Amino acid sequence: MTDTVIDVCNLGKQYNLGLVHEDLFVNNVIRSAKAFFKRTQSAQPFWALKDISFSVEHGEIIGIIGKNGAGKSTLLKILSRITLPSEGHFQLRGRLASLLEVGTGFHPELTGRENVYLNGTILGMSRQEVKSKFDEIVAFSGVEKFIDTPVKRYSSGMHVRLAFSVAAHLDPDILLIDEVLAVGDYEFQRKCLGKMEEVGKGGRTILFVSHNISTISSLCPKCMLLSKGRIVKIGKTSEVIDLYYQRGEAADGEVDYERDKIERGDDEAKLLSARLVNLNGDVTTDFKIDESIRVEMTYRLLTDNLNISLWFHFYTSQGDCAFVASDGPLDPEGALKNTAGTYLSVCHIPKNFMNDGTYFIGLAVSKTGTLTTHVLERDLLMLRIVDPIVNTATRAKYTGFLPGGVRPALQWESKKLS
Repeated sequence: MTDTVIDVCNLGKQYNLGLVHEDLFVNNVIRSAKAFFKRTQSAQPFWALKDISFSVEHGEIIGIIGKNGAGKSTLLKILSRITLPSEGHFQLRGRLASLLEVGTGFHPELTGRENVYLNGTILGMSRQEVKSKFDEIVAFSGVEKFIDTPVKRYSSGMHVRLAFSVAAHLDPDILLIDEVLAVGDYEFQRKCLGKMEEVGKGGRTILFVSHNISTISSLCPKCMLLSKGRIVKIGKTSEVIDLYYQRGEAADGEVDYERDKIERGDDEAKLLSARLVNLNGDVTTDFKIDESIRVEMTYRLLTDNLNISLWFHFYTSQGDCAFVASDGPLDPEGALKNTAGTYLSVCHIPKNFMNDGTYFIGLAVSKTGTLTTHVLERDLLMLRIVDPIVNTATRAKYTGFLPGGVRPALQWESKKLS
């Protein structure tokens, strides 16, 4: 008996750019109408996936990484049978649960309680099986007060809490997750990651799409890198992530959400942009170890009296936290934090502080003294520190590998005692 639970062979997905619908019946109607009116449309083929082949063994937890548009979500939608492949085939062995978008499979007019039973039925559970797990699902989601409220009135965070709880607690053999955890608050994200580890240790198989490289590193022993619809590498997570960095597929030294018309935040605070700047004022990802670094963030406070704190989280390429930097309460005198407006805040990292290596930087805007976040972005920027001079003060002429995320040039004193 084989232990392979997912078997994918030469899978491909082609879209015709310019056609509005994927549904065959609708497309036939459109084509007929166009022919009737003697209009033509130039549809350009685009391969979202091409020549995808891999297998997943029972109990494996595999991360899937790649740039936006690499084909990650398309792959999970095909495996979930939401969309059909254009070529190739795949086989799944076992009960499948997928969480691809916030509230996937939820009916907006039904209450949270009704949607739990509906999702359970879709996943092949009997009513009695769902009932036996119901209290545990609701308790984990934290939406007990709203369980009999129609989900159309749920916030996106409440949607993802309940949707994840259903998918994770109904004992699927295969669990597919696509970047939905970025919606929940920090505390719930930690609960979800803990639950995923528990599910994995219980012998379930997980495919996990995420841009959060530190989470992929800590959760997934194996990883797949996709680029332009093709598999670049499948293997040990640390090796795949290293290749991800080397190819320049990872985050850049700047993001500009305002320019790209992307909203990040809530109705009280929005992140507008973030970037890494050197002493010359240039935006870059690469710094020498003896260069100082400016980490800038521009954000907008939409209401007064927020009392916020700003945070930068620095992670190594292995997913370990190198250090966390916070400004404490923004402007302790109260002039800024009590006023709505647009702000620029800069974190100054001194030279000869960080170890050489690759780092990812996440940021948060939170209510001071709480876990409540207005903005939470993980792996937002990528930073590379290089040490071209091996006899720097922090190396003492040692040329080998030095562990850790920081390597500060601290003051030393020595004296002869006898």
